[in-house]
Amino acid sequence: MQRIFHTPEGVRDIYNGECSQKRNLQEKIQRVFRSYGYENIETPTFEFFEVFSREVGTIPSKDLYKFFDREGNTLVLRPDFTPSVSRACATYFSPDTEVVSLCYTGNTFINNSSFRGRLKETTQMGVERYGDESADADAELLAMTVECLKAAGLKDFQVSVGQVDYFKSLLKEAGMDEQEEEHLRSLISQKNYFGVEDLVQEQKLSPELARVFMELPQLFGSSEVLQKARELTSNENALKAVARLEEIYEILKLYGYEKYISFDFGMLSKYRYYTGIIFQAYTYGTGEPLIKGGRYNALMQHFGKPAAAIGFAIVVDSLLLALSRQKIDLPAEEPVTVITYRKENREEAVRDAQRLRREGRSVALRLEKEAKE
Repeated sequence: MQRIFHTPEGVRDIYNGECSQKRNLQEKIQRVFRSYGYENIETPTFEFFEVFSREVGTIPSKDLYKFFDREGNTLVLRPDFTPSVSRACATYFSPDTEVVSLCYTGNTFINNSSFRGRLKETTQMGVERYGDESADADAELLAMTVECLKAAGLKDFQVSVGQVDYFKSLLKEAGMDEQEEEHLRSLISQKNYFGVEDLVQEQKLSPELARVFMELPQLFGSSEVLQKARELTSNENALKAVARLEEIYEILKLYGYEKYISFDFGMLSKYRYYTGIIFQAYTYGTGEPLIKGGRYNALMQHFGKPAAAIGFAIVVDSLLLALSRQKIDLPAEEPVTVITYRKENREEAVRDAQRLRREGRSVALRLEKEAKE
């Protein structure tokens, strides 16, 4: 069969009711963004390679869609909005002297394996907040995460919060080389307790440091985990990371959203630009996180304007899938009213259609085909 009737692997068409439902969902989320005072921004679908380079800490080069312009510059389809929006923020705003709150909607492209049916093109919606390093900003984005999922119609979900500074502080104390750090990071992320135990035993670490590394894969749960994380270490910076989470949790109580929050000190993102809290939102019906986010205070320095920053991205396609599997109705657009007319009734048909459109109805005019003799 001809390829012109098929899409490439990892991308798909969205049409009819599903397309309408997706637009409806995006409008609901956009209203949440606007209610918190975030302003829309659009960035290009492709950027210079340097925006997503290894130094930024984003997607590996092999997973980028790369091509060249006429001048020979290497360009890439954006795999992630955060570096793009950060570049734009550094270009047009002053995040080093003012708070900048931006939101976006668009598609991202990652040339990964389609194993497990993972899409290579997905729609993302998200927010980025610059120039605000407070725990209040962290709590606000977590509250927005909860409100976006509630606005979509979900009732049963959880937002898991981690703290990469806790892990990084322990790594610095351990003095491991880069390869060992990467291996340990991978084992902890996979909740591989026995693998972590074997690796730690190979290192000459203090009993306290060895114990906390071995506990990390299992250090998750409700707010009681914060106290356990505090008791496991005497590392000053690690304790500051715990204190930050405790403050954020207290602020979330003011929003009334603490019941949706859990903590996971073994959550370690593959994106290296994260510097403080990271978080992921889950629900049943899909194994992938619906929302990913975190703090990335060092990223803006790459674009020449050092500033604190935090943001999150919603994978709209995964959220739609979860709603469908949970049989949560998402209204489609109002059905189209079709007016069929003959040439001799054209004036009346156009008049009726325009009247209905002014009333907010969707109307399609269809000229009746004349019967062939």
